[in-house]
Amino acid sequence: MQSVRERFVDRNESWGGRRRARRWDWLVEVFPDLDQMSVIDLGGDAATWTQSPLHPKQVHVVNIDVPPAEVPDWITVDQGDACALPAEIASRRYDLVFSNSVIEHVGGHERRLRFAESVHKLAPAHWVQTPYRYFPVEPHWIAPGMQFLPVRARAALARRWPLAHVRSADLHDALTGVLWTELLDRSQMRYYFPGAELLSERLAGLTKSLIAVKRS
Repeated sequence: MQSVRERFVDRNESWGGRRRARRWDWLVEVFPDLDQMSVIDLGGDAATWTQSPLHPKQVHVVNIDVPPAEVPDWITVDQGDACALPAEIASRRYDLVFSNSVIEHVGGHERRLRFAESVHKLAPAHWVQTPYRYFPVEPHWIAPGMQFLPVRARAALARRWPLAHVRSADLHDALTGVLWTELLDRSQMRYYFPGAELLSERLAGLTKSLIAVKRS
């Protein structure tokens, strides 16, 4: 079943990969001068940018994971918490803050507020994407309606669901994954990004993800 997930979601040539490519085209349409911009990517990875058809003048990736050993000279990668940035990063300014499917994983309302504060302080423009809570399929496990189940039921499903991105080793591991995944709705995104335009990425007429966009 993992090969099924890869074929439909994970690979660049998969259905999911084509959706990501269309989202990238949308980003360039909204920010046509992206190749001249300095960008900070909160919670992303260098591969997103090295595999893109067009790259900004400079990209700074900040992620809690250990940085890769080698990246192109136009990319900087630092280990850090986007909700509590080190002073040397928080004091910098960029043209654009980019974040893809991160805010739903930072850990509760207070942490999402801190994340949004980082977005607002770092640049005059932003592109913050997150899966939409009320799309009928939970996107991390590719499981219909999973986000509406009680926590224990979600964890039990996470342990056994064959299309999960990473299989849980035990119940505690499954609970960790479930509790660190909180899908957001429109009201929440408008609250965290009040000056932004809220775009809807649709699938079969239904909103699949939300993108808070602020043009400088």
